[in-house]
Amino acid sequence: MARRAAGGTGVKGARRPEVRLPVLEPYEGGGLEPDGDYDGLEFKDADLGGQDGSGARFMDCALTGCALDETRLRHARILDSALSGVRGVGTDLAEATLRDVELTDARLGGPQLHGAVLERVLIRSGKIDCLNLRTARLRDVVFESCVLVEPDFGGARLERVEFVDCALKGADLHAATLVDVDLRGAASLEISRGLDRLSGAVISTAQLLDLAPALAAQWGIRVED
Repeated sequence: MARRAAGGTGVKGARRPEVRLPVLEPYEGGGLEPDGDYDGLEFKDADLGGQDGSGARFMDCALTGCALDETRLRHARILDSALSGVRGVGTDLAEATLRDVELTDARLGGPQLHGAVLERVLIRSGKIDCLNLRTARLRDVVFESCVLVEPDFGGARLERVEFVDCALKGADLHAATLVDVDLRGAASLEISRGLDRLSGAVISTAQLLDLAPALAAQWGIRVED
């Protein structure tokens, strides 16, 4: 099940996930396996750093306080699951699928999600540096009360994506496609590339004024008093 966030006039709101986990069995360790099948498990304070779970499926799982340094999860499927307090550098989720997922209080550096598919995903609180979402597809995704430093949306498609009390620092929108993207709730909005891709997004008047110098520079407008 998912619920639709409140959207403003003229922009469709994102459908948020509603993750309701069953009674979970504790993960007994032993390491992740490529193409592994993990169903109804609780990974609590597990060190998964350097392990290879490429192509694995996580269904109705909870990952709490886990270390994900250099964890390989390419092509993994994470479904109806909750991740809380995960941390790590270089987590590889390239071409993975995240559907009906809640990610809270994450501390991640350089996570690779290029070519990934995110649908009904809530990313709340925490800080993510150099998030790589190049050519990814995001639909019904909400970034809430988190800090995104130099996120790369190059070539990605964002549809019904919301930024709520979220700091965007140095976002790259080069060649991205935006449809019903609501940036009005962003606590700060800094775009390093791709200002011309904002068609399909809605921003506030204050944000427009903040972006005016960059827009003027891109369009070759001289502003003199």
